[in-house]
Order: sequence, then C-alpha cells, then structure tokens
Amino acid sequence: MSLYILLIACVILICILLNKISSKLGIPMLLAFIILGMLFGSDGVVKIPFDNYVIAEQICSVALIFIMFYGGFGTNWNQARPIAIKSVLLSTIGVILTAFITGLFCFYVLGFEFFESLLIGSVISSTDAASVFSILRSKRLNLKDNTASMLEVESGSNDPCSYMLTVICLATMSGELSGGQLTYMIFAQLVYGILLGIVVAVVAVWILTKIKFSTDGFDTIFVFSMPLIAYALSTLIGGNGYLSVYILGIILGNQSIPNKKSLVHFFDGVTGLMQMLIFFLLGLLAFPSQLPAILLPSLAIAIFLTFIARPLVVFAILSPFKGTLNQKLLVSWSGLRGAASIVFAIMATVSPTYMKNDIFHMVFFIVLFSISLQGSLIPFMAKKWDMIDDEDNVLKTFSDYSDEVPVQFIKLPITSNHSWNGKKIKDIPLLPDVLLVLILRGDRRIVPKGHTLIQAGDCVILSALSLEEELGIYLTEVEVEKGNDWLGKSLSQIALGPEKLIILIKREDNVLIPNGQTIIKENDILVMSQL
Repeated sequence: MSLYILLIACVILICILLNKISSKLGIPMLLAFIILGMLFGSDGVVKIPFDNYVIAEQICSVALIFIMFYGGFGTNWNQARPIAIKSVLLSTIGVILTAFITGLFCFYVLGFEFFESLLIGSVISSTDAASVFSILRSKRLNLKDNTASMLEVESGSNDPCSYMLTVICLATMSGELSGGQLTYMIFAQLVYGILLGIVVAVVAVWILTKIKFSTDGFDTIFVFSMPLIAYALSTLIGGNGYLSVYILGIILGNQSIPNKKSLVHFFDGVTGLMQMLIFFLLGLLAFPSQLPAILLPSLAIAIFLTFIARPLVVFAILSPFKGTLNQKLLVSWSGLRGAASIVFAIMATVSPTYMKNDIFHMVFFIVLFSISLQGSLIPFMAKKWDMIDDEDNVLKTFSDYSDEVPVQFIKLPITSNHSWNGKKIKDIPLLPDVLLVLILRGDRRIVPKGHTLIQAGDCVILSALSLEEELGIYLTEVEVEKGNDWLGKSLSQIALGPEKLIILIKREDNVLIPNGQTIIKENDILVMSQL
C-alpha cells in the first residue's frame, strides 16, 4: 500500500515538473502526461500492468465532472455574451455535424460499419476546454473579434453534446432503444440536464450568500461537492449529468459569491490534477505495440477531422455571421481533441456492444495527433493569421479576472477618549489615499458622508491600497514574561533596532495598536515586523 502511495506521489510530482518544462518549450503539457503514462505502462520502462478499462472509465468520468465544471466556472459571461450564439451553435450543431461528417468518412472511405463509424465520430466530435484554457492563459494569447471567448465557451460547452451522441450510438448499436425511447432519451438528456443544473446552482448561490460557514475553507468544500451532486441527481433521472455540471459552473462562476477568485484558483488546480490523471491513465492503458495496426485509419481520421470536417463545420456555422476569414481559419485550427474524447472512448470500450475496431487506441492516436500538432501551433497560427490582439488582456475572458486596484480594509474602534470622537468626517485629517468607507454602530451600517458625526463605540472601516509585491517583511511574536527588561517601559524607551517595529500588542482578550506612550505589561504578546 505504501509503495503505491509513494508511486502516485512521484507521478504527480513528475507531472508538475513536466508542466513547467513543457510551458518553457511551448509543448502542450497534456502530451507530456500521455508520454509519461506510456513510459509507466505495460509496454514502457516501468511496465505497470494496467488494462482495467472499467476502473479507468469510472475514475475518468469523475475527473471529467470537474473539468467540465471548471469549463463553466472559469468563463466570464460578460465577455462571452457577444459571441454566445456563435459558441452555442458550434457546441451543439457543430458537434452533431462534425460527428456525422466524420462518421460518413469512416463508413464510405474506410469501410467501417455504419453505426460504429457514427460512434467514432461522436467520441471525437467535441473540443477540449482544458487544453484551450491552458494555451490561452499560459501564452497570454488574446485574440481579435472575441475569438478567445468564443473558443472558451465552445470548448467548455460541447462535451455534453458529444456525450449524448455517444450514449445514443451505444444504445442504438445494442438494440435496446425503440424510436419512442430514443426521443425520450434526447428529451431527458437536454431538459433534465438543464433544469438540474439551474436548480442546484440557485440553491448553491443562496447558501453561499446567505449562510456564513463556521470554518474558513468550508465554502470551498461545499462548492467542491456541488458538481458531484448536480451530476449524480441529473444522471439518476436520465438527464445529461455533464450538461448539468457545466450550467452549474457557468452560473456559480458569474455570481458575486464570497472568495470567488480563490475558488477559481482552487478549481484551476483541481482541473490540472484531473487532466494529469486522465492523460496519465490514457498513456498507462495504451499499448504502443498495438498502434501500428490502427496507424493508417487513425491517421486518416485525424487528418480528415483537422483539415476537412472541422473547417467545413466552422465555415458553415460562422459564415452567416460575417466573421473574418482569419477568424474562421483560427477557430477551425483550434479544435483540439482531449480529455472528453478519451473518457468517451473508454466508455465505448467497456460497453457490451461489439465493435470490430480498436476504438480506444484509435482515439488515443487522434488525441495525440491533435494536441501535438494543433496545440503546439495555435500561437504560431494566431500570429500568422494576424489574430493576436496586443491591446487587450485575455485574462478578462476568465471569471477570476479583476482590473480593479487591490484594496485592503482596516477596522478602527472609536473609544470615548479617541481624537475622532465627536467630530464630523469632513473635519478628520486622513492620510493620502486612505478613505473612510463604513461606520458600524451597533447593528447599523452607516455609509459615511462629510457631515456624518463619529461617536464613541463606533467601529470605523478604512480602505487603503493593499501590498501586492513581496517585500520580505516577516512577523514574529514575543511574549513579555516576568523579569523582562521591557516591563513597565513605554515603547519610546525601548531600543528595537532600525529594522524592527512593534505593530500590535495582544493583552488578554484585547488587541492594542500601540504608540510611543504605550506601557508594556506582564504577559503582553508583542507582534513585531522585521525585515
């Protein structure tokens, strides 16, 4: 057991190291995770015997929940609204057309069975949100004509449609569905999936805004559980769990909820871990020795999908909107295949439906081709087609972006002998760039005006610019015990040295902000800053 835990920890550390290296070299990090998995697999160097597709499918399905949730949670809807219609059409009609066109190619050109051809098209019909997000963020690649937002929304929202097509193809191939059952399945997937996502999101937002958690960090655990609940409830009643999760993410990510920015960073890390897990498992499951048998048909599908099917669909959908030619070309090139295609391929592999072709290894090769060729060249193609916008910030398209000046709040209790007691705000001298923003008076909250009178017992909230850069300032605590030379002395009588300053005194249950006349008493805890 301990050996397996150590092995897992080492794999995670290696993945993090590969992430840093791949970012510097300009290679998509997911490619590195796949190669690492292959090295650990049965045909690799470590030779870990792992071919349990059932366990892999269960693990990857859970991982995909968080990847899809983050696809919605990290998207800034205000930035995405102008291109919402285009993105939704690409993520629905575009996915269906891509699956159908690719399926026809497999059927007529490669000679596969009809429904098996449609299944292959369905599995690889969606684009990968995590890869797109990663490239745009890491390269700070802002694109003209809201193209970055279009790619984010499309890639984040098209996985549920691809999942639905995959499920329908598998059910049809097994002969379990009649025409009426197929119609109801489509209805349930869409309607129940949307409704459950909205309901869970509304409840989650209400709890986050109305209820204060007793312990810091519990709000993160609460939000972490929401995608699992949305997926499970939707799936239990026949809905599209991934669609519910994505809608939940969109709604939560664009609400004013506490600690939203830290939540985005948390789920960014979780999603990164899930990507590592899925692509490592893909490499672990793959047998490179079996690739020659599927090389030619897989390469044919990858080339057709990249250079014919995807461009045909993109041009057909975007042309009525009169977008630029360069935008259509870049959107066509940016259709990366990734994590969702892997999970859906494993779903097809573990299904009882008989298939003549090794779909898993075919999708493995297609994903490898896509992220290595398309992913590596997106920045180059964006520059070649003059689609880079240097005057804006691509991070605005994510929900954790803030272009506001960072502000820190300070609480100042007003005692009866305080110099501000009984004065109007307009008569109080404040330091430059410091603003009095709120007065707490009992249960009342008073927005201050110039004539507002400050009273004893008030708690005044001040705002000032927060410290953004690391200055190397450290805080230390010193407890003053009996016999200490500082006892009974004022701060002005103590020589601390040029690099130390007492900024706070803890005295029993009170906290004091000291000045030069403050007398030090026994059991005081002095909080000092030190360079």
